[in-house]
Amino acid sequence: MHSMIAEDLLNQMIPPLKLTDSTEKAARWLEEFHVGQLPVLENRQFRGLITEADLLDQDKPNQLLSDVPFGYAQVHVQHDQHFYSIIEVAVQNRVQLVPVLDDQQEYLGLVTVSDTLAAFGKVPVATGQQGIIVLVMEERDYSLSQISRYVEENNAKIMSAHVAQDEHDQYKIRLTLKLNTPNLTRIIATLERFGYSITAQFSGTAEVSEDEQERFDALLKYLSL
Repeated sequence: MHSMIAEDLLNQMIPPLKLTDSTEKAARWLEEFHVGQLPVLENRQFRGLITEADLLDQDKPNQLLSDVPFGYAQVHVQHDQHFYSIIEVAVQNRVQLVPVLDDQQEYLGLVTVSDTLAAFGKVPVATGQQGIIVLVMEERDYSLSQISRYVEENNAKIMSAHVAQDEHDQYKIRLTLKLNTPNLTRIIATLERFGYSITAQFSGTAEVSEDEQERFDALLKYLSL
């Protein structure tokens, strides 16, 4: 499988709004498409994401979006960025969708988080031929695209990822990776060499103990990986 990039995952079902659209239309579309944000354009230029909270702050019912303050102008990816970058942007900004721009910085479309997560599962893996690595790191050190490069350098692929707040330190996150290989030794050595802390590992091979296989299966079920 080639490395999927943003333009491979464009969602054609969710349209952008225009600065000349009304707040009433924006509210209706947010509800209709079941999203928390929608991109707003001026011609083909991306100006930011409008949210339900932005609309609730307005007193006038049919105000134009050009008169409504909204943010997220810097929340976007380029068309050729790795799809892990979409997850990074979404997690860091807590959004459901990420706009995609072309080389002229014009709006191409958007990618939803659910579309991106679905892309993780497109690498076929035989039963048992997989592994799990759990890393803990400072939030500022989190870069899924960088970590994926270290994994791919060891001839492996990240099939899915799960990010959560670390229970023991509010300034750290826990990243759980599902890989398409049970051979984790070299991958872990590479990650540790670059300063990542590995707190757990599970290999879905026939040689593992019954207890470890149960923990592996339980982890997959918990994360729905």
